[in-house]
Amino acid sequence: MATEKIKLPQELMDKVRRYAEMSGYSSAEEFIAHCLEKEIGRLDESDSEDEIKKKLKGLGYIG
Repeated sequence: MATEKIKLPQELMDKVRRYAEMSGYSSAEEFIAHCLEKEIGRLDESDSEDEIKKKLKGLGYIG
């Protein structure tokens, strides 16, 4: 599987590492991938682009 790097604020990365360890993930990267897959799966269930935008807005990802 090809991978890419992303930049996260240090404070967020510290939280990611802490929660990954508490949850039993083998790495912060594995935890992040699982979280993203879960969230994207929820968005994939949406019927339309407008519904996806509503969900993203509700989550605070877009204004």
